[in-house]
Amino acid sequence: MYRTMIEVVVALAVVYVGLCAVLFFVQRSLIYFPQIVAFSPGATTAKFLVPGAALQISVRPRPGAHALLYFGGNAEDVAANLPSFSTAFPDYALYLLHYRGYGGSSGQPSEETLHSDALTLFDKIRAEHANVVVVGRSLGSGVAIRLASVRPVSRLVLVTPFDSLQELAVQQFPYIPVRWLLLDKFESWRYAPHVSAPTTIVAAEFDEVIPRSSSDLLYSRFTGGVASYRVIAGAGHNSISESVAYLPLLTGIP
Repeated sequence: MYRTMIEVVVALAVVYVGLCAVLFFVQRSLIYFPQIVAFSPGATTAKFLVPGAALQISVRPRPGAHALLYFGGNAEDVAANLPSFSTAFPDYALYLLHYRGYGGSSGQPSEETLHSDALTLFDKIRAEHANVVVVGRSLGSGVAIRLASVRPVSRLVLVTPFDSLQELAVQQFPYIPVRWLLLDKFESWRYAPHVSAPTTIVAAEFDEVIPRSSSDLLYSRFTGGVASYRVIAGAGHNSISESVAYLPLLTGIP
């Protein structure tokens, strides 16, 4: 009887370790869902070379001081935003980044490569435009806030943001040692205190993906007076951009 129990325990341990190993090796496929073909075939695009990859950027060129840099969600084709952003930001040059592996960009996405690409692209844009608004949605909020903590963005907008992707994963996999296994943690709470640009957090009332508590917690991380918090009534995580209140919040129009 005792030997049988030992065998069962060992078998369960092997299964558990195997499950952890599988999750470790497939973890990035659970975070990133690349959109291979751009949604808007007529969109203007540009190639941007970075170490290890050639990035695709959906653009609306405009001379002048103002530009907008957009980082999308983990399954988003950012090109789909170009028509509405063009209307909402008529005097802005628009740059919508397709992450590595997304929409014609080469390479593989990871937290560090996304951060590096964001820095490089921002520096290029700022050399041509003095005022750069940075918008990050969902996963892109983690890219945007880290960028804003080390670069002089003129304004930061975080749509359906999280405090920490790691903590969300811990909640989703409570019996897995996520903190030991997760490679891309996107700990936005680390960077919020270092952001000085005026920041708007835009949350969905009925967000079924990012708990409101996570967005609330992120808001509390900012230095007093830096961030404002807006909730779009009736909106969900994926439907928030369909609200008539969405674009005005991005532009900063009351």
